[in-house]
Amino acid sequence: MADLTDDDIDYFKGRLMAMRDELTAFLETGDDETAPVQLDQTSVGRLSRMDAIQRQAMAQETERRRHNDLRRIAAALMRIEDGEYGYCVSSGDPIPRARLELDPAAATTVKKPESSS
Repeated sequence: MADLTDDDIDYFKGRLMAMRDELTAFLETGDDETAPVQLDQTSVGRLSRMDAIQRQAMAQETERRRHNDLRRIAAALMRIEDGEYGYCVSSGDPIPRARLELDPAAATTVKKPESSS
């Protein structure tokens, strides 16, 4: 598993599971901000509705990102189970530990652009 020890793998697995639990808790608490915006002009002014629509769009995007992060975390946990964690899914090269520290769900390495000098 790349240059990672069993202790490293256990450490990253624990971080991934904690991230998953936190995201799941956020999604389970629900958010009224994603509910449809009332368009009744008698109870809410035009600017208030626009503000509510903007909050709704932001909440929906936040929820979409959380679901995407959960998929990335699930994929990383699957790579741990398959013994492939720590390797780039595209090139097969080891993913640097520093990158995994920043994003334990990282599935690829970051290639430096080749210089043309």
